[in-house]
Amino acid sequence: MDSKRLDAALAAEFGGTRAERRAVVRAARDLADSGKPSRDRGHALTVPGVVSHLSDAPDDASLVDRWNWWMGALDTAYGGYDYFTVRFLEGDEEAGLRR
Repeated sequence: MDSKRLDAALAAEFGGTRAERRAVVRAARDLADSGKPSRDRGHALTVPGVVSHLSDAPDDASLVDRWNWWMGALDTAYGGYDYFTVRFLEGDEEAGLRR
């Protein structure tokens, strides 16, 4: 997972604060490094794939909510994805627990 490329794609597609993008990029990198998507779904995470899946979330969802929505869907389908949800944003003016 190319973190810089993912950050740029997330900013262009969904906006969000720098802290939100940093948290989602970190979670995506951790998920990719775990190898879980490859084992469960038969292919690795890609930047276009992440953007595509996050685009399926409700239109009014924030970037973090979009990520957590997707992780919830994967957790329902395969189990073990709750670990990769974003719960806390460090350094964000709106820092705190997320849904």
